[in-house]
Amino acid sequence: MICITVFLAGCSGADSTEYFHGYPCTEDCSGHEAGYEWAEENDIDDTYDCDSNSSSFTEGCEAYVEENY
Repeated sequence: MICITVFLAGCSGADSTEYFHGYPCTEDCSGHEAGYEWAEENDIDDTYDCDSNSSSFTEGCEAYVEENY
């Protein structure tokens, strides 16, 4: 019983996930930021145009479109 309590207590604060406009980041959100900035610079207005090999870049681009169109 004590081991389970200690284990659960150790996990309670383990979630330190950062978010970028509602999307969870894997590390530092730089991919999301790059996608958002690219969409802004290129006046992207359709999430279809956000497709990329990087899921974080795509999510950043989609965040821009969702917030601005």
